[in-house]
Amino acid sequence: MDSLEMLKGRLIVSCQALEDEPLHDPYIMGKMALAAKIGGAAGIRANTVKDIRAIKKEVDLPIIGIVKKNYGDHPVFITPTFKEVSELVEEGVDVIAFDATGRKRPDGKTFADFFGEVKASFPDQLFMADCSSADEAVEAERAGVDIVATTLVGYTPYTEGHLPLDALEETVSRVSVPVIAEGNIDTPDKAREALRIGAHAVVVGGAITRPQLITKKFADAMDGQA
Repeated sequence: MDSLEMLKGRLIVSCQALEDEPLHDPYIMGKMALAAKIGGAAGIRANTVKDIRAIKKEVDLPIIGIVKKNYGDHPVFITPTFKEVSELVEEGVDVIAFDATGRKRPDGKTFADFFGEVKASFPDQLFMADCSSADEAVEAERAGVDIVATTLVGYTPYTEGHLPLDALEETVSRVSVPVIAEGNIDTPDKAREALRIGAHAVVVGGAITRPQLITKKFADAMDGQA
């Protein structure tokens, strides 16, 4: 069974902690992935080669790999250039994800030009397009990606206020490749609804793996109630 089939109808947990977060450490992300597996996750989304190596020591689940890299003030930072893709290919991950929005890329290429180079260089690798709209998902499918995702819905200037589940429904109706629901899927009910709509799988991140945000949600709800 290939990795994409293994993820069908299942939960993928995004195990990430950036440099300014308290859990920023490859060892901790490895243990977070192990906890996710024990809880029933079928796959892991992870950032940086260091974290991916640590996670591989703990679990044998399919991994969606990314490298978040800022290039000046460019808004595209999820696996933004060929360099980051190459790092992930060399490390070996089941799926490589990247920003597939229409925003300006650090290398000056359009998404179609960027992905054309990537696909020609690594024809056997599975690729996932992180999109912010159904239109972008359609363009990504046309470019030849294997999977599209709603990861960036609401995170681009032209999708502010848009709801990931609404975008998911439109995307599922317009593309034929598998669609992964990701982005603000912060309750079990939303994850279940995503599958009902037609998502191939569901990625959940902060609601599971960012304890500072989970704690804040409780603390804010209780504030002033005593």
